[in-house]
Order: sequence, then structure tokens, then C-alpha cells
Amino acid sequence: MTSLNTAPDLTGRNLSKRRAFANRSATVLIGLCVLIAALPLVLVAWQVITRGGSALSLGFLTEEIPRNYRTEGPGMGPAILGTLAITGMAALIAIPIGVLGAVYLNEYGQNKPLARFIRTMADVMTGVPSIVMGLFIYVAYVIVIGEKVGFGGSLALACLMLPIVIRSAEEMLRLVPEELRQASAGLGARKWRTTMSVVLPSASSGITSGALLAVARAAGETAPIIVTVGLTYIYKPDLFYGENTTLAAQIYRNATQPFAASQERAWGAALTLIVIVFLFTIVSRIIASRFAIDKR
Repeated sequence: MTSLNTAPDLTGRNLSKRRAFANRSATVLIGLCVLIAALPLVLVAWQVITRGGSALSLGFLTEEIPRNYRTEGPGMGPAILGTLAITGMAALIAIPIGVLGAVYLNEYGQNKPLARFIRTMADVMTGVPSIVMGLFIYVAYVIVIGEKVGFGGSLALACLMLPIVIRSAEEMLRLVPEELRQASAGLGARKWRTTMSVVLPSASSGITSGALLAVARAAGETAPIIVTVGLTYIYKPDLFYGENTTLAAQIYRNATQPFAASQERAWGAALTLIVIVFLFTIVSRIIASRFAIDKR
């Protein structure tokens, strides 16, 4: 009897070994999948940095775009200004409307018929190709005013950004604990006050991330810009008069040319666009962290 009681538990040890082996195998497999997924991103970043870095200079960032694609030398200043102005105007249109729409869906509408209709339309708009949005703005705005202008591109990009902002902001608002709303209501705050001073600050980091995804998509769109904005080689700060251009449009136009000079400008413009999006991401993260409520 004593020998039976003191015998080692081989079954438990084997089970523990199998679990440890399965855990290590899953960890290795997940790490391998991460490397495979990151490999294309690393290769693209390497190509853009190595080939676009040689084109970057002060003149490239400030001078006007050469009219002849064969011409060597810098010049993407008008495209940089156009990208910032057109995308910025689109963000000013889409982000406030999208956040307010998400507030209605999550805090007021919830499962009402209008709220369900808005969610459905937002999901549909998310899958609409960008060229369709561009053609819609071209018919509804450009043809009406009779010329291609930068503001038409802002409207097209705003239409592309809006459903992304709505759905991402709504998901972030759902993650705010209900206890915070109840605590605010218990202190006598009205619903709009609770939403503005408690709910939105708590979800500000996630809302900012969703807005940045929308801005990043808008900054890289080419088809709606070509359809609604046109093309220019000089500085055009006025979005309501005359044709304009963006970095994405110049990347497309220069990359499709068989000349080494234009392709070098395309790589430089691609690197510039990535740097701009990256800088705005950092700035927005800092701003969101300063206004977010400390949940500790």
C-alpha cells in the first residue's frame, strides 16, 4: 500500500509536458505568422526609404513641380500643400460629423429604426470603391460649379472617411464602462453633459485612432482626386478656385511615366506622404493622451 501511494503521477507529468509543448508550439507559430505578415510591410518600407530618400531635399519639398516629366530635379511643393489642404478640409468635414453620428448611434439611437438604417448605410459606404465616390462628387458638385477645384476632392475624401469614423467611433464608445455614465448621472449631470465630459474623453484615444485610419486612407486616395481636382504644377492654396493636386496623384502620374526623373520624383513623393502620415499619427497620439481620462 505504501509503495502505491508514493508512486509518481506519470499521467499528470505527461499532461503537463504536452501542455508546455503545445504552448511553445503555438507561440512559435504565432511569431512565424507575425513575421510573414510583417515581411511585405518591411520590404515596401525598405524600397520607399532607399529609393525615395535620394530624392528628398529642401528643394524637393518647396519647389514647384516640373511640367516636363523628362526634366530632372526636385519639386513637389504644390503637391505637399495640396495634400495637407485637401485632406485637412476633408477631415474637418468628416470627423465632427462622424463622431456626432457615432454619439447618436451609441448614446441616443441605439436600436431605433433610424440608427439601424444609419449603421447599414455606413457599412455599405465602407465598401464603395473610391472611384465611385469621385464620380458622385464630380456629378453632384464639379459639373454644377463648372470646374474642377480642390474642395471637390475634399468632399470626395470626406465621403470616404465618414463611414470609417462613424463605425470606429461607435465601437470605442461601446467600450466605455456603463458605470461611468451611471456615476455621472448620479451626480446630477444631464445626458449631453455626461457624453461631452465623461464618455467622449474616455474614448478619445480610440476615436483618434479611428480618425487617423480614415485620414490615412484619404491621404493615399488617387482616383477621386484625379476625377474631381484635376492637375496643377504650381502652388494653389485656394481650394475653391482652380485645379489642384496631391502627393497621391503625383505618385501615380510620375510612376506611370517611363522616364527615370519622373520615377525618382514618384518615390520621393511616396516617402514624403508616409512621413506626413507618420508625423500626424504621433501628434494626434500626444493630443489624445493629454485629453484622455486616467482610468487607474
